[in-house]
Amino acid sequence: GNQTSISEFILLGFGDLPDQQPLLFLLFLVIYLATMAGNLLIVVLVVVDRHLHTPMYFFLGNLSCLETCYSSAILPRLLAGLLTGDRTISVRGCLTQYYFFVVLAGAECFLLAAMSYDRYLAICKPLHYAACMNTRSCLQLAAGCWANGLLVGSIMTSVVAQWSFCGPRELDHFFCDLAPLKKLSCSDTRPMDLVTLVVSSVVTLLPFLLTVASYTCILASVLRVPSRTGRQKAFSTCSSHLMVVTLFYGTLVVVYMLPNTDTLRVLNKVFSVFYAVLTPLVNPLIYSLRNRQVQGALGHALRSLVTLTGR
Repeated sequence: GNQTSISEFILLGFGDLPDQQPLLFLLFLVIYLATMAGNLLIVVLVVVDRHLHTPMYFFLGNLSCLETCYSSAILPRLLAGLLTGDRTISVRGCLTQYYFFVVLAGAECFLLAAMSYDRYLAICKPLHYAACMNTRSCLQLAAGCWANGLLVGSIMTSVVAQWSFCGPRELDHFFCDLAPLKKLSCSDTRPMDLVTLVVSSVVTLLPFLLTVASYTCILASVLRVPSRTGRQKAFSTCSSHLMVVTLFYGTLVVVYMLPNTDTLRVLNKVFSVFYAVLTPLVNPLIYSLRNRQVQGALGHALRSLVTLTGR
């Protein structure tokens, strides 16, 4: 049935490092605050600076908004456990966290594909770019990314919510993910394997292939540019996004493609930190440090702030 014999889980997290809990708390607190500040700053800059009112920065603003929510779905509970030592989470709370994790991860896969399509049009089809990437198209693409994430999260969570959990309560992770939940379930989880295969193919594999196809066309187009300066300028417009895509999908592949054995479980947890904690942190750093327009918008905002403060 749909009954659970236990009402809460214990997120083991990094409990195997008891002497390092204060240090881990400070580390993840700094990461969380920096992630929130960096991504919110990009959202504000994209909204207020008219020079950033372009499709590329519209999608960047969506990505930063998504990363803010992504970090907030995972890190506050981890920080609370490290600070208080109370690592319990209710079954309902765990399912809620898993739902938001899947929604945001799924939306990010589609959003990265949309951003790569935007760069493909800008570099390979520049004459059609303005017509294809108008305001309506951008809004539709962004809405589709978020809607697909919501759909995937609803499907996956509705299946997991049917499971019974009979114990033990220890969930060997720092957030509620599918693999550790499946290990604790005493229900038949085989139907979920089929659902996971279908959903992961649509949500992860399809956007990844679209992203790879876009960058293959971009690379071929850039290599045909006669001047070296022209090639560098063309590739610099998408190199930041390519770094984000590589980091995100690289760590996802390591975590979800490696066998779930006792030997590799610690390694999986470490790589989960990369895509669930560090990726939202480095995204604004990559875009801001490597992007002159974002740097210019930040400088203009700071000068305006100083002027207003001095009055």
